[in-house]
Amino acid sequence: MRARGDDAVAALLLARPDLVNPVPGDLTQLATRAGTRASVVRALEHLDRFTLQTAEALAIAPDPCPYETLRALMTGDEGSAEIVAALPKTLAALRTNALVWGGDDRLRLVRTARDLLAPSPIAPSPTGLGPTVAEAAAGMSPGRLQQIVADAGLPATHDPVSAVAALTALFSDRVRLEALLAEAPEGTQAVLERLKWGPPYGDVAQAADPVRARTADTPVQWLLARGLLLPAGHHTVVLPRETALRLRGGRAHQAPEPLPPEVAPAARYDAQVVDGTGAGQAFTAVRTVEELVKGWDAGGPLVLRAGGMSVRDLKRTAAVLDTTEELAAFWLETAYAAGLVASDGEVDEAYAPTPGFDEWLRLPTEDRWARLASAWLAATRTPGLVGGRDAKGRTLSALGPDLDRSLAPGVRRRVLELLAALPDGASARPEELLPRLRWERPLRGGASLDELRARIVQWTVQEAELLGVTGRGALSAHGRTLLAEAPGTALEAAADRLRPLLPEPLDHVLLQADLTAVAPGPLRTVLAETLGVLADIESKGGATVYRFTPESVRRALDAGRTADDLHTFLATHSRTPVPQPLTYLIDDVARRHGRLRVGAASAYVRCDDDALLAEILADRRAAGLGLRRLAATVLAAQSEPVTLLERLRTMGFAPAAESAEGDVLITRADARRTPPRAAPVPVPDGPPRPDQTLLSAAVKAIRAGDRAATAARKPAPEPAARGARLPRTTSAETLATMQAAVLTGEALWIGYVNADGAASQRVIEPVRVEGGFVTAYDHTADEVRTYPLHRITGVAELAEDAG
Repeated sequence: MRARGDDAVAALLLARPDLVNPVPGDLTQLATRAGTRASVVRALEHLDRFTLQTAEALAIAPDPCPYETLRALMTGDEGSAEIVAALPKTLAALRTNALVWGGDDRLRLVRTARDLLAPSPIAPSPTGLGPTVAEAAAGMSPGRLQQIVADAGLPATHDPVSAVAALTALFSDRVRLEALLAEAPEGTQAVLERLKWGPPYGDVAQAADPVRARTADTPVQWLLARGLLLPAGHHTVVLPRETALRLRGGRAHQAPEPLPPEVAPAARYDAQVVDGTGAGQAFTAVRTVEELVKGWDAGGPLVLRAGGMSVRDLKRTAAVLDTTEELAAFWLETAYAAGLVASDGEVDEAYAPTPGFDEWLRLPTEDRWARLASAWLAATRTPGLVGGRDAKGRTLSALGPDLDRSLAPGVRRRVLELLAALPDGASARPEELLPRLRWERPLRGGASLDELRARIVQWTVQEAELLGVTGRGALSAHGRTLLAEAPGTALEAAADRLRPLLPEPLDHVLLQADLTAVAPGPLRTVLAETLGVLADIESKGGATVYRFTPESVRRALDAGRTADDLHTFLATHSRTPVPQPLTYLIDDVARRHGRLRVGAASAYVRCDDDALLAEILADRRAAGLGLRRLAATVLAAQSEPVTLLERLRTMGFAPAAESAEGDVLITRADARRTPPRAAPVPVPDGPPRPDQTLLSAAVKAIRAGDRAATAARKPAPEPAARGARLPRTTSAETLATMQAAVLTGEALWIGYVNADGAASQRVIEPVRVEGGFVTAYDHTADEVRTYPLHRITGVAELAEDAG
């Protein structure tokens, strides 16, 4: 490790970010941590297939292994120009990851990696190779070894070690091995073919009987007699590694893959068509999320006891959005990931819009889309799992706690990057993308994890299309910008690319004589909000149709609008004359609105029209309200005010709620909000990659700590009295030395006395000196600390040869 330069140490920390947290105190700590099992496992999991195959070949090679031997294991006897060209770069990657060390003449795989990748009966090697002759014959008697040597046609040896060496040399020599196999009985080659690519173990009855093995002439027993198969158990045999390699033609792997699979385009479209399609989908996505969250303005569905939404509420949401339950779950999770909805935290916990939703609504459409797309890209939540089962057989619910999969954001981003690498306007099918992902990161979690990745790839392609990141399966210009830009500028840059592609919001509608209004395109936010209160949406599409009803007009009056306000609003924003039926409808509802007043007694009804109150009392539908006349203009009720309001409205009246002071209560649809909520934090797949600033600081700290660990200290400027071992300098000398060290970046020894009077010696690297304090990296404590200068007894420079 000490032979590496600063750039190489930084590359290691970048490739294996788990080594940075916390920053190692010196190179010894860094090397020790890099060799731990957990860190090595994580490093192996992030290698591509060919790099991992190279490490697997080193695990079964001699230790140390010359480069020529490694190349022969990868190419075999026939050779491969592609493997020869790719191997140096792959070996350099293993060195960068600190998994391989030593020169080309003595390559060594880190011991922990060798233990993980080397073959064993419990964990066979990915190469399919078994133990060596020496390992397989370790428990065999010397007499049995001499019998095998004799049957193999070799001269007798004096000890088991030389017998094993003779067999190893025979099985490693292709010519001699072929000559021996030429004498084998029929069927022997079939047995070897079955075992040579692995697994190398076979279950054969009477395989361990040495006498019968020598006398019988069956293929298995013939092979056992000559050591080409060796006993591995009472009824188990194993093919030695040397034999398998010769049978394979010297290759460690059946199918080395030095090059990644190509991603073939499935279709090509004009770039303008792709961008236009993506922009249309982006606009639809923003409007869908807006409609979804606005539907919860008065309060959303209840939160299940175990978290998430019930199946019934998910179906209801899907019906409101006029979509499937799967897509409804996706839009819910997207809004949740963007921090637009959350639980309100009340006793009867329910979902509701967050204050962040109001801020989001005030943004232009392109900025709102960028927030949604970036939240989706980084989210670990996987909506596609909704409706499935967890490990305990429980149903996974939308917005539930068990939808995080740390694999998702990496796969999602990589799928889009592969689409970005295709020519403009080119799309690719998931089945074309998956082999590339499997090559770039072979997962060690088994079939279940690989199946999850395959599903995430499928979901990513579908969800990217829904959000408008892609158009017709090809990456759009704004989607490409979202990936290509730096994280700090990606949102703004993507929004800028999307802005000219979006339709211009309209400030008008077309009023019809049948009490409908047609919006021929997207409306401005204020116009859409007001019209959404005044009318009901009847149909959506390229043009949205709104229908005016007595209930919708009353809703606008309840929100504080007057009839004159509504007439003015319609006349201002309609390109056609206001139809007379609509004018009559507004005036008729406004004339009746508020004549009845409902307040809290338990509840009461107040009206200046005595005949109207008499009509209510005589109506049979009011029997359940418990009404009785208190005065000529007041009825008392035994029902709650909300119930009374709803019942009277179903009876065809237009009552208004009033406050305790007698004023009409104005109800607004956007009154329900959660307390301030942050967007959910993605569950990381390991520690984040350090930025350049952290890398530079970490390398500097590691180097300084290594110098301090191996440094010799200069004598103190003044002889210390007996028992006083701390360096002694004057305050002026201490300050001057500290300030010089800040400029030069040198480390210093200091004597320090804390507030309790305890004295200690420390190695520090000053960063800043101001206000009577020195801020420095303390190599003794392995952290940055601040020390008062008056508590420093003195400073001593490190010896010049310390580095």
